[in-house]
Amino acid sequence: MKVNATEWIWLNEQGICSAQNLVEVSGLSNEELDDLIENGVIVPVDANAQPMSFPLRYIVVASMARKLRTDFELDRHGVTLAMTLMQRIEELEMELNAVRARLGHGMSNSR
Repeated sequence: MKVNATEWIWLNEQGICSAQNLVEVSGLSNEELDDLIENGVIVPVDANAQPMSFPLRYIVVASMARKLRTDFELDRHGVTLAMTLMQRIEELEMELNAVRARLGHGMSNSR
């Protein structure tokens, strides 16, 4: 597969994209994206703004959700549950690493 330079996207906190762009790039349906937004997995820059816009980093999240759907044949509620659980695990791992750092254990002993 050849990738053209015009297909590159720098994923950062400053860049934003539309919900439609997330759907197109990730392969999710509008309903799947809506579920992820409603459950706080994907958070708009301003929830009151219409149309909603999202930090570019959510392209990775949306793509991961689509991959989970495809690989495990999940329905949209299953995808949302899986992504919510993965997000919570990540939060808990960050908290655990912070506690270990405060106790002087460092991150090399985290697993």
